[in-house]
Amino acid sequence: MAQLQLREAIRAAMVEEMERDESIFLMGEEVAEYNGAYKVSEGMRDRFGDRRVIDTPISENGFAGLGLGASMSGLRPIIEFMTWNFAFVAMDQIVNNAAKIRYMSGGQFSFPIVFRGPNGAAGQLAATHNTSVESLYSCFPGLKVISISNPDDAKGLLKSAIRDNDPVVFLESEYMYGMRGEVSDDADYTIPIGKARIGREGDRVTIVGHNKSYWRAMEAAEMLAADGIEAEVVDPRTIRPFDWETVIRSVKKTNRCVVVDESNPFASVASEVAFQLQSRAFDWLDAPVARITAKDTPAPYAKNLMAYYLPSAEEVYRACRDVLYLT
Repeated sequence: MAQLQLREAIRAAMVEEMERDESIFLMGEEVAEYNGAYKVSEGMRDRFGDRRVIDTPISENGFAGLGLGASMSGLRPIIEFMTWNFAFVAMDQIVNNAAKIRYMSGGQFSFPIVFRGPNGAAGQLAATHNTSVESLYSCFPGLKVISISNPDDAKGLLKSAIRDNDPVVFLESEYMYGMRGEVSDDADYTIPIGKARIGREGDRVTIVGHNKSYWRAMEAAEMLAADGIEAEVVDPRTIRPFDWETVIRSVKKTNRCVVVDESNPFASVASEVAFQLQSRAFDWLDAPVARITAKDTPAPYAKNLMAYYLPSAEEVYRACRDVLYLT
């Protein structure tokens, strides 16, 4: 095991996979000469050269399409978006081509491609740079959607994503690139796609949260523990396919659930989790599933408004007490 920042864990996954398989390459804005906008790809151009670590123009639609063509031809691209907010101009390539051509071609083409980069809020960047996109991309069959919360998951799941023969949307966080944690140094270390992780065990209420929201869930669990209430925290890790079995098993134990999600509330990940639990585990629920999401408005710029806009540990704590019918 090694202590790595999340950015270093992502880099380790890419480096190890590129050393293992020469068909893998990295492409995106400023990934090569500048060492990456967030220094995720630092040193990779020197290590692999300009043919495998490739700077692109500011044209997400163009280089996403180029990557798809390369993957159809037998290569395994990693496409970095400087932020997933910029990927909206590449939506057609991702949801109409990557997600659908394998199905439409009767399996003649596959897309072993990873689209990765930071997702969600990243400080005072205003409405067009703070979108959480996981609920959008998880709507489309054919895409796998991963959203990581810690360095070890970042390495293990990214290596699995790179090896996968389907297109994978891999969601990181600008806020967490500097987070440190224990990471396996095994060059063959992978984590299965579609398997949730129990971050904290408890028996009174289940809290489900991914990416940054996982840490709000953990903070709320600490607050509840001070009240003598043990919460179980589940990190889905993969939004699609979603590990319903693990979440339902937890809810059958606790009989209550709060879902934390940085998406806007309408048609969010939290909406789907709440529906599925109330459909699949209704007889075990002693209270309606509660959702804590971003507010139903474009993201503000002002720092105090941004703090109010995002899910907070205090909101999660209060929601847990509500589903427990505690004042």
